[in-house]
Amino acid sequence: MTPTHPTRRQLILGAAAAVGSAWALPGRAQDSSDIVVGQSAPLSGPVAVAFQGALAGERLAFEEINRKGGINGRRIRLVLLDDAYDTQRTVENVRQLVEQEKVVALTGLGSTAGVAAILPYIAEKRMPLVGVYTGAHVLRLRPHPTMFTTQASFKDEVEHQLRTLVTLKMDKVGVAFQDNEFGKLMMPVVEATAKELGATLVASAPLAVDGSTSAQAVGTIAQARPQAVLLIAVGPSVVGFVKAAKAGLNVPIYTLSVAASAVPALGGDARGLAMTQIVPFPWRQVHPMARDFNREAAAADVAVNYNSYGGYLGARFLIEALRRSAPAITSDNLIRTIQGIRNFDLGGIQLNFSPTNHHGTNWVEITIVGPDGKFMR
Repeated sequence: MTPTHPTRRQLILGAAAAVGSAWALPGRAQDSSDIVVGQSAPLSGPVAVAFQGALAGERLAFEEINRKGGINGRRIRLVLLDDAYDTQRTVENVRQLVEQEKVVALTGLGSTAGVAAILPYIAEKRMPLVGVYTGAHVLRLRPHPTMFTTQASFKDEVEHQLRTLVTLKMDKVGVAFQDNEFGKLMMPVVEATAKELGATLVASAPLAVDGSTSAQAVGTIAQARPQAVLLIAVGPSVVGFVKAAKAGLNVPIYTLSVAASAVPALGGDARGLAMTQIVPFPWRQVHPMARDFNREAAAADVAVNYNSYGGYLGARFLIEALRRSAPAITSDNLIRTIQGIRNFDLGGIQLNFSPTNHHGTNWVEITIVGPDGKFMR
């Protein structure tokens, strides 16, 4: 997720949320008619900054609908708890949200391990989880009765990258992968997808999470003379590899959407980096939702970027599902409602669900980092 430079307003909201918060339209007391939605998110810890944009985007959407009178006169109240990106805290938070806060739905969980850990519990409780901030393919391998995704998976991103390279006759590909659970889970996905599409993986090299082995990884891959490189990493390892590649590997580098957090730290070295995106271009105000988002962001002093737009769109879909479930908004009814949604236009992405398909889209596009770190389509 792309980190944003938080505005003063975001810092105030983040400080209030760090110990857990119940949020709704300012100036009104909570009441029993509220539609209560729950979220466990890393408000502190190693990835807290990267989540600020998405959380700010969600708030824009909920504030917007509440300002307009909510759903049939009922406002949406988001109960937001900090999990510090810790699996056990995520499990505890979800139990609190379901059993004490009596939420009608969960939304916006961000940790792959955390989501995996709560799936049996929410299935037992028939609690819908609408939208997650992890693209892990492993969470999508088997149908889950109450989890719904509104963004493409990491596998979808890799497939789009490799399909593009094969089309461009650049099918000899090197892979640099982060030497942790994320990278190791992704390598079998990359290998299987390359075989399926007819690409040849000529070399692969692990990357230390802190980027300290970047020069060695670049050297290993360069010896195989690839036509392009897939970089399966986030954070400092992206920065280290791209900087090292400028001197020792003169081929295009393709990264996943989650690597966007490294663009500011790369500075001018980010120019030319190819990056898949799973959210439409937020600066092109052709779609009504993009116009709504940009208007709300400007009024609230929220930075416009892929993260904040992704959070806004995810919340807009949840709001639409709640609206279609009215007047009897229950967890079971919400599940049935989402399973019946077809061809819903979410900012330019078509979402389709059914009782056997809970993953609404595999939409991906490739952007290029241009001058001054700006994305170009």
